[in-house]
Amino acid sequence: MKQQDFENQYSEVWDKLAKLLESKPFIDAEIELPGLYKQVSHHLSLAKSRRYTLSLITNLNYLVTECHHHYYQGSALYRYQFMRFIFIEFPAALRRNKYFVFASLAIFILPALIMFGLCLKNPDMIYTIMEPSQVSDFENMYEPNAKKIGRERDSDTDISMFGFYIKHNISIAFQTFAGGLIFGIGAIFYLLFNGLLLGGVTGHIAQIEYGSTFFPFVIGHGAFELTAIVYSGAAGLRIGFALIAPGRYRRMDALKLATKDAVVIVYGAILMLVIAAFLEAFWSSSSTLTPMIKYSVGAIFWLIVISYSCLMGRGLSQNEHQ
Repeated sequence: MKQQDFENQYSEVWDKLAKLLESKPFIDAEIELPGLYKQVSHHLSLAKSRRYTLSLITNLNYLVTECHHHYYQGSALYRYQFMRFIFIEFPAALRRNKYFVFASLAIFILPALIMFGLCLKNPDMIYTIMEPSQVSDFENMYEPNAKKIGRERDSDTDISMFGFYIKHNISIAFQTFAGGLIFGIGAIFYLLFNGLLLGGVTGHIAQIEYGSTFFPFVIGHGAFELTAIVYSGAAGLRIGFALIAPGRYRRMDALKLATKDAVVIVYGAILMLVIAAFLEAFWSSSSTLTPMIKYSVGAIFWLIVISYSCLMGRGLSQNEHQ
């Protein structure tokens, strides 16, 4: 192709990229940058291989260099990518895998409800899933006269407890997700186990009438923590299902396809668990806030999480995902 024809064919693309770079775009314009960057990089490679004039190569090189700098160092693009993940990619992945989310929810919540009822009716039932020392620890954590609800600790250890909660919560999510590699069995096990534990502790604490401290404590961070565990389980089930029923794909190919959505879901769940850890360390454990405030804010958190999961991410089409 002659240089003049080459310039006539692609000059609009170069002008568009130049205007975007000059205008210092934010989220809306940033959407076009990755695609334009790839196109112009390819044009530069063609210009060099076809030995076009130095002025054209220099101009294209300038566009590619500026775009590269903006793409990898511009904070606006990073903000866009982060916001896109939160508001589009993560909830869209949940929606594409809604049946695994519902299955994970059922596996987690049904044992919790059953164990809650059993422990509420029979105080000794809690000892079928926990050691007496563990039960005693939980009772001390939610004792109404405790200085700090949720942990035996001083007020100056909130930051260290924040780190503890992050490690603890993410380890549960990772176990649940990674358990999917054992044909989903591990994911099911951890969902069942944590569901039984949740229901057992809740039922026992309510039975000994410590609910006045326990429920205000868990309602705030529980919206993010419990939902994230369910989402991690859904990711594990997605992996396990791909191994059990690969369909028309080879098993490894089916696993790779399933991993794309599963990893997105796990990343989103981890982000939710970080939020939950922060709330648990600095909000839920506070003894200065009244139960009514905690219940009200907790209800708002649950409304946000449910609305987010159901409504966000509808702009990502199936074609774009592929």
